Amino acid sequence: MTGISAEIIGTTILVFLGNGVVANVLLKKTKGSINNNSNIGWLIIAIGWALAVFMGIIVSSPYSGGGAHLNPCVTIGFAIVGKFKWNLVPFYIISQLVGSMLGSLLVWVLYKDHFNTTKNEENKFLAIFATVPSIRNLFSNFLSEVLATFIFIFICLSLTTEGILFFKGEKCILGLGSLGAVPSSLLVLGIILSLGGVTGAAINPARDLGPRIIYSIIPITGKGKSDWNYAFIPIFGPIIGCIMAAYLYLVIKIL
Repeated sequence: MTGISAEIIGTTILVFLGNGVVANVLLKKTKGSINNNSNIGWLIIAIGWALAVFMGIIVSSPYSGGGAHLNPCVTIGFAIVGKFKWNLVPFYIISQLVGSMLGSLLVWVLYKDHFNTTKNEENKFLAIFATVPSIRNLFSNFLSEVLATFIFIFICLSLTTEGILFFKGEKCILGLGSLGAVPSSLLVLGIILSLGGVTGAAINPARDLGPRIIYSIIPITGKGKSDWNYAFIPIFGPIIGCIMAAYLYLVIKIL
């Protein structure tokens, strides 16, 4: 498996499971439907997305150069600091977008009957696929995505899943295996719980754009608009945040 195909598969799993938990919470007559307690639903969604990150990384990390990315911001950030080759960046971003579209399409296929039995109140169908701000204020929404992604990428660049053990004068590299995906998953969980209240914390342009494209073309009875006027927020906000984080990381490294 190549790094590019690994990114497609990993991102497919990420979005399938991530958006899947949102569908499970918001749609009627599912086993996880929570109609009267949005606070519990938010916690379930946050945990579900963190676990989706964990499983996406496990699948793609062994084959994706420089570790699993699943996110254009991770790819761009790692390229800026010299941990990833720039010539691979466009291919990885396209792969992530394709994977996010496939994952969101699978969510619709799996929960199709439940979409048919649910009223699209407050445009909840779109919220299953893409991010929707709690209060629509483009400046604060944009700032939220910038800051959340800044924290996410800056910490990602500082994460390490390997240690060094000296044994009889020999240096041995110790890794965590599949458990190496745990720190990134906990990072996503923490960011969603702490900083996701404004926009839902996309922190990933592909995770929002791919599903929004799929939502705009699939036939769902009573679905609302795709809200393309807002779509630039979860695309450009995270990109700016990741660039800021990468350059701060380089400055601190120099100092």
